[in-house]
Amino acid sequence: MPNDRSALLIGGITHARKEWEQCSALLKLREYPSGSREEFLCKLKDGDYNDVVAVYRSNDSTSVTGPFDKELVQALPSSLRYICHNGAGYDNIDVPACSERGIEISSTPIAVNDATADIAMFLMLGALRRMHISLSNLRKGEWRGRNFALGHDPKDKVLGILGMGGIGQAVAHRARAFGMKIQYHNRKPLPADQAGDAKYVSFDDLLRTSDVISLNLALNPSTRHIISKAQFDMMKDGVVVVNTARGPIIDEAALVDALELGKVYSAGLDVFEEEPKIHAKLVENENVVLLPHVGTATWETQRDMELLVLDNLKSAVQGKGLITPIAEQKKK
Repeated sequence: MPNDRSALLIGGITHARKEWEQCSALLKLREYPSGSREEFLCKLKDGDYNDVVAVYRSNDSTSVTGPFDKELVQALPSSLRYICHNGAGYDNIDVPACSERGIEISSTPIAVNDATADIAMFLMLGALRRMHISLSNLRKGEWRGRNFALGHDPKDKVLGILGMGGIGQAVAHRARAFGMKIQYHNRKPLPADQAGDAKYVSFDDLLRTSDVISLNLALNPSTRHIISKAQFDMMKDGVVVVNTARGPIIDEAALVDALELGKVYSAGLDVFEEEPKIHAKLVENENVVLLPHVGTATWETQRDMELLVLDNLKSAVQGKGLITPIAEQKKK
């Protein structure tokens, strides 16, 4: 097959370099490993990438080119057909702008499910037991410390999962082993073989009746600040909130207030509204368990994600279509 078409890798590839290089049988391979947004836009303007039909990018590569917002998408070459994104979340890509230009996007669901669900359970158990207090006291040489208090068991607690996609289902699977009762809210109920014994409830009912709420939904304009003051007010007193999705799903200022008022017993957070910046009062609050967005940070998961990106790329350029197209572009 003549290599008159190119694939462009933006940023790095760590765990599947050999598999990327093997794609040279299908396409000419090009890379933009580092640089600035301005330099990248200049290259686009100068026609350096006019033969590129597929782009491999990641959330990390946003530090190289900035977000794939409308300005950048409009500057992409007319040859570009596919953006193969490494990440379950793709809020740094302007999907409508891509769709308008006929550019199809894939992400990496499935590959991220288990590692993210593991971290959700870690945060959930840590928040229920308020583990930060014990861990920090121990490191200060205070054994349990004066502020030690009993925590809560997960058994018989009602876990409300907001967003019952692959990650949400993996959380439910793990939570069942701890004896939790599962309910969920989605845009629509799941088929019985996917939902299992999880009960479908309305958004408001999930907020009102859950002991623990796990956020596992994508960030988009309709979900930004979907959990804010009004929603915290609806929740049970002493609720536990866990977020491994995207920070802006929660209004952090409202979460801080709910924690200080005792409405929220504790929280487990892997993502933040303005990360890497974290609201100072979340850092100070000893009832909050914090992690620096490490939900998918395992060797196995990172490799699986890179391989899925490449599988999408190869399938697309061979005329078979993307394997895991994003929800907004799935063909009806």
